[in-house]
Amino acid sequence: MTSYAGRGVHGQVVERLGYRIVSGEVPEGATLDLRELAEELDISLTVIRETLKVLAGKGLVAARQKRGTFVRPRSEWNMLDADVIRWRVAGGKGEALLRDLAELRAIVEPAAVRHAAERRTDADLAALERALTAMGEAGDDTDAAAAADAAFHRALLTASGNEMLTQLDQLMEPVLRVRDDIVHAPHGVADDPVPSHRAVLEAIRERDADRASAAMVDLLAKSVADFDLAVRSASRPGE
Repeated sequence: MTSYAGRGVHGQVVERLGYRIVSGEVPEGATLDLRELAEELDISLTVIRETLKVLAGKGLVAARQKRGTFVRPRSEWNMLDADVIRWRVAGGKGEALLRDLAELRAIVEPAAVRHAAERRTDADLAALERALTAMGEAGDDTDAAAAADAAFHRALLTASGNEMLTQLDQLMEPVLRVRDDIVHAPHGVADDPVPSHRAVLEAIRERDADRASAAMVDLLAKSVADFDLAVRSASRPGE
């Protein structure tokens, strides 16, 4: 996922302030002094104001007469925003977020693959096959493994034929990539992911909705087990 950091001065300021807020460095309810921020970051008030418009769109800040610009309560943040997700992970909230992702996937993906089995096209099957091939070829390349896994699950949601389900990829992919980085890290706890994904693909190919859903449930259970094992192994590096 592309971050704001690569989008010039304005983008870099969005990154810095967004991270500060989501990580808790700037607490909920805090009032932001625009001139002080401009001086600290050596930028113009115009850049600060444009930055705050972006963060307001994510639910992180608001402005009121007599109060000024302030950080909104966490309950009012847009937790489905991809940048907010990424800032939460970078701020050390990754494990809780990954648990939330696992629960969301358990609700969404078994149902999505049922639709995929009923509605998939040849193009959908080709996209799934390409992702599975890339997964098998990734080897110890963590980035390649994460990209292939993300591509496979993106193709699954697309194959459902439901545009709203397809849009969920924008929410799930940033967190899924973090999960894959942990599972495929050099401590070597992850086994071959291809068979569990292949089982889902073959059921979709054969238009067997029940088997596709059951295979996805198995895949997600394995995903949770792999993540738990990776976390435990990472916490015992000397063993």
